[in-house]
Amino acid sequence: QVQLVESGGGLVQAGGSLRLACAPSGRTFGRYGMGWFRQAPGKEREFVAAVNWNGGSTYYADSVKGRFTISRGNAENTVWLQMNSLKPEDTAVYYCASGSAFTITNYYRSGSYDYWGQGTQVTVSA
Repeated sequence: QVQLVESGGGLVQAGGSLRLACAPSGRTFGRYGMGWFRQAPGKEREFVAAVNWNGGSTYYADSVKGRFTISRGNAENTVWLQMNSLKPEDTAVYYCASGSAFTITNYYRSGSYDYWGQGTQVTVSA
């Protein structure tokens, strides 16, 4: 019922910036959090950032804190991930996710999210 479409990925040099967008389509019910996860080849999917239902609280993995910013638009529920000072280790497929079970104690777990986008590739060259 719910579709999430990521965009904005691409190739960038180390130190550069990218801005990812997650655009929901279809109808979602209730209050839900939104998160960004990433997965590099041969590695586990890891938490990147999350925002609660009203955009008032944000959470970040230590590896991206101070460099990435998650935000939630008031119109159309679009979620953004601004990525600055990118490093080669940021290279991964980035996934947007929506979760009705999102809480302040489980936002970092992929199992807390119900719907996932198709992913967008981010490649950072040295």
